[in-house]
Amino acid sequence: MLEKIRKIRSNMAIYITSSVVSLLVLFGIIVCISGIVSFTNAFDEMNSTTTFHMAYTAASLVNGDHIKAYLAGEEPEEYAQSDYERFVSVFNAVDNTVDDSNYVPWEIGHKRETTNEEYRKNYEALYAKEKEYATIYRLRPEQGLKPHITTIVPVTNSEGDVMALLCIQRPIHELETAIIRFMLHIVVIVLIMGALASHLAARSLAKWVFIPIKRVSDEASRFARENTKGEELGNVSRFEEIDTLSRSIDKMETDMVNYIENLTAYTAERERIGTELSFAKNIQHSSLPTKFPAFPDRTDFDIYAYMKPAREVGGDFYNFRLLDDDHLAMWIGDVSDKGVPAALFMMAINIVINNRASMGGTPAEIMAFVNNNICEHNEANLFVTIWLGILEISTGRLTFVNAGHEEPAFYRKGGSFELYKTKHNVAVGVFPDIEYTNYDIHLGRGDKLFVYTDGVPEATDMFDKLYTTGRMLEALNKYRDGSPQEILEGMNKSVKEFVGDRPQFDDLTMLGFELK
Repeated sequence: MLEKIRKIRSNMAIYITSSVVSLLVLFGIIVCISGIVSFTNAFDEMNSTTTFHMAYTAASLVNGDHIKAYLAGEEPEEYAQSDYERFVSVFNAVDNTVDDSNYVPWEIGHKRETTNEEYRKNYEALYAKEKEYATIYRLRPEQGLKPHITTIVPVTNSEGDVMALLCIQRPIHELETAIIRFMLHIVVIVLIMGALASHLAARSLAKWVFIPIKRVSDEASRFARENTKGEELGNVSRFEEIDTLSRSIDKMETDMVNYIENLTAYTAERERIGTELSFAKNIQHSSLPTKFPAFPDRTDFDIYAYMKPAREVGGDFYNFRLLDDDHLAMWIGDVSDKGVPAALFMMAINIVINNRASMGGTPAEIMAFVNNNICEHNEANLFVTIWLGILEISTGRLTFVNAGHEEPAFYRKGGSFELYKTKHNVAVGVFPDIEYTNYDIHLGRGDKLFVYTDGVPEATDMFDKLYTTGRMLEALNKYRDGSPQEILEGMNKSVKEFVGDRPQFDDLTMLGFELK
């Protein structure tokens, strides 16, 4: 029951129609009250005026000089008007056929106290000539009398002195009858006009407001439910606001259907690209050594590497290979781009380095060859920073070249990790025919090497603060006693704790080596 009442109250058609009817009823009530007040005032004014003229006419027929002669004998003292609280009847006339009155004629000389203070004040004012006449309304008289008005006029002698007062009482029962008739007329007219206005308002509102809005509402609900284009609403109402709303619903449906179709196609394309990127990621990872230990039969050294692209695929790379039983080549690089282009460029360079390293030569010779080869086919104008080293395992001699890459960090057994700074050569792919410089360093048993890309020191936290090489060295020395794998895992943990929830911006790649 309560639910039905709530639905009825929330129905716009019922709410607006009932509001219009309520306003019309309120208007009718106001009209009735205003009409009754105006009618009553006019009726009272009319009765007061006519009664005064009647009293004035009657008073003019009375000779004030003979008032005393109407009474036999000398004028008693009680006839004197001193306090105006009593009066003496000189003569009176009663017509009980008017309004079925029940007045009783008074005998000549009848003495009576004034009925109330209002009469006393009016008597005094009339004798003092402060008023020309007085009218007193008795709408609720006592002693069973019916409602009436009393008009009092002074009776004067030839000298203008007030000798007596003449009172005329007129029943006003017809006022009540007239008011009832007036009210009935007003109520009937208001009811008829209200019903007619309500009917016309309901029809007009239904035609131009309720039905169009319901059509728009039903179509909007259908579209939200089905997400398909429906029948055009078009112009549904004479009112511009509702008409604009219907046209907006039509346009919204068209736009949403087109958007859904485009989104579906876009989603399918994204899924296809995602699948292809997943394949590309697998291909990229398969081009790098990812199984560790990489050389399980070698106990004289240990090597471990880690790479995490910022996107599905990235431009960082690492690699290593045994050129022979006593020589190990290691390299790490960073392409100047991200995503698929960098990944393709990276794979091409990695292949070139791998092939050229297998042919022998120093790191500088290998790097020069790679640089010239890349410059000849670098239509994308990309470049790459590379660190490449060849270790003679038996002697610990490490020869390396740095083509614009980050400084490597070395650990001497019993000491700590420190950066090994050298003069950098130009990055690969910038200019052809570059002569690269070899650098030599000797590794003892238990010494370690750490090379990395700029994604490590340039990792950024939520406050745009960089990780820096200083923090990197602190983390390296914290885990310096561990294996290459333990050192890289510790480094990765340190970077993650520093960055926090901020998304990774750059590829992060590390390679660790220990000569046992």
